[in-house]
Parts: sequence; structure tokens; C-alpha cells
Amino acid sequence: MIYLTPKAAEKATSYLKTQEHAIGLRFGVKDSGCSNMSYVVEAAEQQLPNDQVFEDKGVKIYVETQNLKYLDGTTMDWRTKGLNQGYAFLNPNETASCGCGESFTIDNKYI
Repeated sequence: MIYLTPKAAEKATSYLKTQEHAIGLRFGVKDSGCSNMSYVVEAAEQQLPNDQVFEDKGVKIYVETQNLKYLDGTTMDWRTKGLNQGYAFLNPNETASCGCGESFTIDNKYI
């Protein structure tokens, strides 16, 4: 399951209204950064055959099955710090993250 805080759900709903073909959020990971992986959040325009679909606070969240081992149980929050704002991730599977917070690691026993 993927969860949204009320603020993240509000921001996601607002964002998705601006995306003409969006059916929800696509949440995943990519290889990146000094800690191995980073989060990816974008508008989902279609459901892929291997998607798992979650819904929280009225927002549909599409996660490719192979990404669930990294993301299951994650809560997406929306934070503002100074001039920066964006999603923040509370991921129970994370075992380490880089100092700048842009990438994370999952212990090999979870992979």
C-alpha cells in the first residue's frame, strides 16, 4: 500500500487537474544518486499491464509491480522548506539515504 498525507493528497489533486490526460500519480524508483535509487513521481496517463493500483484520499497511485519491493508501505508527504517544496517520502524499506536526501538505499535482503 502507498499512503498520502492530507497535504500530499491536496497537492496531487491540484497537480493532476492541470494534466489533461492524467488518471492518477505514477510512483516509482530509478537508479540515481550516491545512494543508489531515487523516487520518481509523475502523472500517470494510462494503467500499464504490470501496475498495482492504490487509492488514498481520492488519489489513484500507480506503481509497477517490480517497484513494490522498494516502495510498499511508503507515505508520501508534501513539505515546504525555505524556497524549496516537494514530495517527501517516509519509506519503511529505506535503510540509508544520501546527505542531500535525493537518493536512498534498500538493504539487499529486501531485494
